[in-house]
Amino acid sequence: MATATIRHEFYETDERLTLSIFDRGADPAQVSLEFGPRKLVYTHGDKSLVLEPLKGQIVPDQCDFTVGKVKVEVRLTKAAGGRWGGLIGDSPDRPALANSAAPSITTTSVKPRKNWDGITTNILSSDKEKTTEEDPNVGGDSTLNSFFQKIYGDADEDTKRAMMKSYQESGGTTLSTNWDEVKRAPVEVKPPQGSEWKKWN
Repeated sequence: MATATIRHEFYETDERLTLSIFDRGADPAQVSLEFGPRKLVYTHGDKSLVLEPLKGQIVPDQCDFTVGKVKVEVRLTKAAGGRWGGLIGDSPDRPALANSAAPSITTTSVKPRKNWDGITTNILSSDKEKTTEEDPNVGGDSTLNSFFQKIYGDADEDTKRAMMKSYQESGGTTLSTNWDEVKRAPVEVKPPQGSEWKKWN
């Protein structure tokens, strides 16, 4: 039985199946995945996704996942090579039968449909979700903002006070984490070289 309360899609190779669970802003500390030979259970708070029975057998201890900003990517290692063509199924599939030493396997001319949306989404989001730890060349305002948010989130009260005061009083041109230095006087505006600071009323 499959209980799907979260949007998801997949693409597969003969060896692996990659499942994208679209759970935007999922907290990695609260995400839980349970892998069984023919079962996958995803939970995050009150959200859940149960896929059972899986179309083919997987190797639970070789499966893993990563939590991104937009989705959770789950990588399932198949117990036997071959395409499933779907996520769930009641009868044993061809890869599962191959494990039990079936003497011959007949193939049909019907090819499973490729999940092009899943492939496109994966390609487009793989670049977006890289962190500065994964790729030091990742940049832009969003990276800078998330960097400052991390500093602010992990800081003590004095550091937070210093960051707020320095940023506001300097018109966004200075960001200090040293409260002892910032608390003494108003923070000076320091525009970038070659720029002139103008106060708008």
